[in-house]
Amino acid sequence: MDHTSGFLQLVEAARRQIRECTVSDVQARIEGGEPFHFIDVREDNEFAAGHAAGARHLGRGIIERDIERLIPGRAEPIILYCGGGFRSALAAESLQKMGYSNVFSLAGGFRALREERFSMER
Repeated sequence: MDHTSGFLQLVEAARRQIRECTVSDVQARIEGGEPFHFIDVREDNEFAAGHAAGARHLGRGIIERDIERLIPGRAEPIILYCGGGFRSALAAESLQKMGYSNVFSLAGGFRALREERFSMER
């Protein structure tokens, strides 16, 4: 996707404020039995076409509105992903502003999950 310079600047500013993780980090948490919330912030149609096994869907457009119902504990670990790691970085920044303290954005997003042959479901 061809992103505008303004959008990329916004994402880079968010990345300076958040923590990112890798697909390997996600796999290590799963293999280690560490509980975490795995949230897909892509659009409804993107999620319906296929998503990471075990992920729940809260689109970028509604995550701030609905997160407290899904995850009331603000210290619970949350890993967000989108298509390429841009929208999830913005969402992670928003959740931090809401008081969530253990939020990560998956670097590379869904694209990285596919490249690493992460388990998928529909």
